[in-house]
Amino acid sequence: MSEPLAPLTEALLDAARRAGADAADAIAVDGTSLSIGVRAGALEQAERSEGVEIGLRVMVGRRQACVSASDTRAETLRDMAERAVAMARLAPEDPTVGLADPAQLSALRDGRALDMSDAGADPDPAALEDAARRAEAAALAITGVAQVQSASAGFSRTRIHLAATNGFSGGYERSDHGLGCVAITGEGLGMERDYFGDGRNHAADLMTPEEVGRIAGERTVARAGARKPKTGAYPVIYDERISSGLIGHLLAATNGSAIVRGASWARDLLGEQVLPRGLSLIEDPHRPRTSGSKPFDAEGLPTARRAIVEDGVLTGWTLDLATARKLGMTSTANASRGTSSPPSPSVGNVALTQGETDLAGLMAEMGTGLLITSMIGSSINPTTGDYSRGASGFWVENGQIAYPVNECTVAGNLRDMLRTIRPANDARAHLSRVVPSLLVEGLTLAGA
Repeated sequence: MSEPLAPLTEALLDAARRAGADAADAIAVDGTSLSIGVRAGALEQAERSEGVEIGLRVMVGRRQACVSASDTRAETLRDMAERAVAMARLAPEDPTVGLADPAQLSALRDGRALDMSDAGADPDPAALEDAARRAEAAALAITGVAQVQSASAGFSRTRIHLAATNGFSGGYERSDHGLGCVAITGEGLGMERDYFGDGRNHAADLMTPEEVGRIAGERTVARAGARKPKTGAYPVIYDERISSGLIGHLLAATNGSAIVRGASWARDLLGEQVLPRGLSLIEDPHRPRTSGSKPFDAEGLPTARRAIVEDGVLTGWTLDLATARKLGMTSTANASRGTSSPPSPSVGNVALTQGETDLAGLMAEMGTGLLITSMIGSSINPTTGDYSRGASGFWVENGQIAYPVNECTVAGNLRDMLRTIRPANDARAHLSRVVPSLLVEGLTLAGA
């Protein structure tokens, strides 16, 4: 990861100008990653990748085109620019196409304040293999674990640089360390599995392999003897490990791309109540040591803390420049992009207001119902909010876990579901989406 990215993006912009572009932006991503997996005490998988990916977006009037490559030779940059300009001239006109005005650009051009990059040495394959073996051994030490399906450890380091003909040039670096373990209990048709994993920007913050393996093993053994739950209308708790998915449906419905298309069940809810009073959903792109943090967005605009939902009321959409122009609004600096596509709106770090009780207290409030710990499949209508998903977890009676369950379906409507949620206080603060366990009323369960 030694190639300077700023000169590379400037060379792409120069090539675009020479090819006839009126405006352009360029992105360069330099990444390396290493992943090690073990099974039955032996090395099962080892993968390493590294390289530079580059992307160029050019504008000819109100027409645009994007191209990408993994070759950084001068002749490749020239060919990219010429091809992109030729494509743009054939593209349909779009009045919302265009770079940010220079006055809009972020003064912050690096990510040092976000502390997302581990200054320590990158782990070598032997260290990752040792961590994976230790996690596997810890899981196997739990009575009732029949086997470990996989135990893995990985690391990646990524540098990103963005430049544009409006004068913006900035970049940042992020590292990611990860550990994961999947264990199995039982045999034959009675097999059940569960998992646990941890991921951090800094190795010093990562849980030990023994903790990861132990939790994966304990979760798995708790699922032994799972059966279908009762059919009917019951309250449901989304465990903290999957509750962010429920909030993710709200984020998707309030994304500017969905609003522009008219394909959102929340399209008429701006300024309306979407969560219970007292709950807010806050985006904070400047949270240190968090992978979803950004000093600026993919169009060079300054990112800032904002309330997506405040006191239960939806305050705004998630917008980039194009969707903001289509809606007659202002960008919320949420543009995100890869090397081969134009910017589109996306949310990074969010946090939902936490409650005053833990998961046990939430189960006591619920009394009888379903605690969901895992979901499979999805049938969600983005326009109406009709919701149906496969689930597994635990049946709760009198506020206590009675038995594990599997092979059931939960159904409802997202508008109604989100207005009834009650949060616990068990969210993990280091995650990009800090969402606690959530109690939801009135879902329909299809089980036995």
